[in-house]
Parts: sequence; C-alpha cells; structure tokens
Amino acid sequence: MLGNCEAATPRAAAGGGGSGFVLSRGVVMLFAVACGTAVANVYFAQPILVTVGHDLAMSPALVGSVVTLTHAGYGLGLFFLVPLGDVADRRRLIVAQLLLLVVALAAVATAHTAAILLAGMAGMGLLAVVTQTLVAFAASLAPPARRGRVVGLVTSGVVVGILIARTASGVMADLAGWRSVYLASAALTALLALVLHRVLPRHDDVPPTSLRYGQLLRSTVTLFARERLLRLRALLGLLIFAAFSTLWSSIALPLSEPPFSLSHTAIGAFGLAGAVGALAATVAGRLNDRGLSRRTTGIALALLAASWLPLAFTRSSLWALVVGVILLDLAVQAVHVTNQTLIHALHPDAGSRLIGGYMVFYSIGSATGAIAATSLYAAGGWDAVCALGAAISCLAFALWALTRHSSPDPATRTTD
Repeated sequence: MLGNCEAATPRAAAGGGGSGFVLSRGVVMLFAVACGTAVANVYFAQPILVTVGHDLAMSPALVGSVVTLTHAGYGLGLFFLVPLGDVADRRRLIVAQLLLLVVALAAVATAHTAAILLAGMAGMGLLAVVTQTLVAFAASLAPPARRGRVVGLVTSGVVVGILIARTASGVMADLAGWRSVYLASAALTALLALVLHRVLPRHDDVPPTSLRYGQLLRSTVTLFARERLLRLRALLGLLIFAAFSTLWSSIALPLSEPPFSLSHTAIGAFGLAGAVGALAATVAGRLNDRGLSRRTTGIALALLAASWLPLAFTRSSLWALVVGVILLDLAVQAVHVTNQTLIHALHPDAGSRLIGGYMVFYSIGSATGAIAATSLYAAGGWDAVCALGAAISCLAFALWALTRHSSPDPATRTTD
C-alpha cells in the first residue's frame, strides 16, 4: 500500500524496532499522551502572557518574545536533536529529553527575573521536540499497512495537547497562579519519563545508520535537496501552521477586550472546540492507508481557506468563532497527518531526520504567524488578522493545486 520505497526497507517492513515488540493500541495511546504532554509546554504561555508580564514587570515587547523564544528553541531542537533518533537508542533518548524538560519546566516555574524566564522558555522549547522523536518512533514500530492510522492516533494526542494546553493554563492560572501550570507539567513529565522507560522497547539491534553527528545533520539537508515531495510537503506544513498560529497567537486579544472581556479560563476554553481536530487526525491517517492522500489534502486545504469566513465575525458572534476554530483545526491536522505519513514513507530508515526536518518548517510557520498576527492586530485589528490568515490559507491551497500531479505521493494508489 505504501509503495516500493516501503518494500525496500526490511526494518520498516517488519513494522517494529524492538525484536518481538507488539505495538498495541494501549502503547499507541501512551505515545499520544506523551506527545500531547510534551508539546503542550510550547503553548501554555499564550493565554497567560499578560499575567506573567505583570508578575515579572516585563515590557509588552519583552512579553511578546516569550512565544517567539519558545518557538525558536523548538525549531533548533527539531534540527539538532530529533535526527539523533536515527542513530541513538530512541528509548534512552526520549527518557533523557523528558528528564531535561522537567529541569527546564522547574526553572520557568521558579523564575523571578525576566532573563531566567526567557532562558527557561527557550530550553523548554528545545526539549519539547521529544514529541517528534515519539512520532518517528511510533511510525517505525507500526506495520506499513497501519502506519497512517498509528501516526493519526499519535498526532491526535499532539492536537489535544496543543489545544487543551490553553484551557488548562487558563484555569490553573485563575485558580493557583501561572507558576502552578509549569509545576504541574514538570510533575506529569517526570511520571511519563518513568512509565516510558519501563514500556518502550529496548533496541538491541544495530542502529539503522552509522553516520556521525555532523554527517547526520548534513544528511537531513541532503534529503531535502533530493526529495521534491519532502520540499513540497514541508512548504505546505509551513503555510498551514502559519495560518494555525495566526489564529491561536492572537485570539486572546479580541476576547480579552470589550465587549467580551473574558477571563483566562473562558479564553482557554475555546481550545476545547479546536480539539475536534483530533478526529481529523485519526480519519486522515485511515484515508492515507487507503491511498487517498492527495484528495484528503485538497479537501482539507479548501476547508482551511473557508474557515476564515466565520472567524471574521468573531467580534459579533462567539458561535462564529467556534465554527471557524473547528473548521481550521480539522483542516490543519488532516494535512499535518498526511504530510508526516507521506514523508516517512520516502525513507523509513531516516524517519527521525525526515520528520524533524519537516517540523522545522512547522516551527518557522508558527513563529512567523505569531509575530505577524500580533503586529497586524495592533495596526489593523481583528479584520487584518483574518485577512492575513485567509491569504496564507489560499496560498497553501494554490500550492497544492499547482503541484498535485507533478510529484506522485508514495502512499497514493493509482486510483486516487
């Protein structure tokens, strides 16, 4: 189903990294929970930025750099840490990253100066890329015929983590202060490190590549130079997450102002509507296993562009916001799962490098969307933000339309 590139890789065809290890649904759900917990740390700050800034006497410009630094750290981790999954024991790598993440979270939770907070946020972003190591690990353990479904289920955990993060941080900040958010996350991350250490398979076989670290990083760049599908899907990833970040980095601004003047908890609750995107992740994975990746991408990108119409009416109707959020998150996650499934199929033995490299573009898109949206809101209000999001979404759809027949997807049947 996944084409010749899958059949040519014995390790991937076997569907497992550890000898005799069975990837049960329970283990897949554990992967999903761990992914959601790790990635949530990148988004906790968004609904509580104003409170954090007041507590540490930070200027508005410095407060805005919290999100930027977190995403910058995440982008660096994607390039410098995630590729290690192709040469190191992934189980040890995951546990080590989670434990270091606990240290970074503790630093943020106890920070009493802006400098310590910003350093902790950057380190937290750097180490939160353990999410992508987990995704690549799950994909490598899955049989080829179920890989799309497994990636979809694990990605659904990422979706829920990203969106519930805003709700959880808003509620906890209102009840126990913003520091409690990061203390609770540190405790949960430590617990997951212990559980994953016991559950994940040990790799006694020879690593799939003997590349040194420098060669490993260069090979990531080489893969992009060689694989046109990877470049196209990475660019689509950049655009969809720029649109995603355009909404979620700025939505707290109109909701916290009159006529709504909503609390942290109420603003964060809108993330629950976006959690419906988790459904798109699982459905998109199954459609990819059936060879419908191209069609899934096109429909999802059309929905992404259409989502900005109801979002434009946010100031007059919160129901319009809910509809727009659901459409946008469904679309983004469907394309994201499709992208990851397709690029992993190109070279399963380089899964960590492929997914890590792809996610660098995700990070660039997220950071760009955040900066552009907050700047535009200050200059032109919510209408300007929606115009930006719609333009990015239409550009993504145009890119798909222009390239959909020029680079066949490895997981696409001839009937698609």
